[in-house]
Amino acid sequence: MRYHVQCKELPLAVYREVAAHLSQVEGVETGLVSQRSTHFDYRQSQIESLWIQFVDSATAASQTRVDQILAYYGDCYGAWEDVQAE
Repeated sequence: MRYHVQCKELPLAVYREVAAHLSQVEGVETGLVSQRSTHFDYRQSQIESLWIQFVDSATAASQTRVDQILAYYGDCYGAWEDVQAE
């Protein structure tokens, strides 16, 4: 299962940190989707979304850990939003 989340004003470096943190969880793969907007807005992140995928080796504990990591960063930088993948 793969899903996408975003935090619109999250800086690129923090997105990379979140992705690295999540990739350490067993059974979890992550990646970043670059911003596709042609309009530049300094307050907008360079990243459109972060995708998270659980592979066959993922456990319920993996899902719990991912939720904890996202909650931590959400508390620091703002709520995560689910986005539709194109």
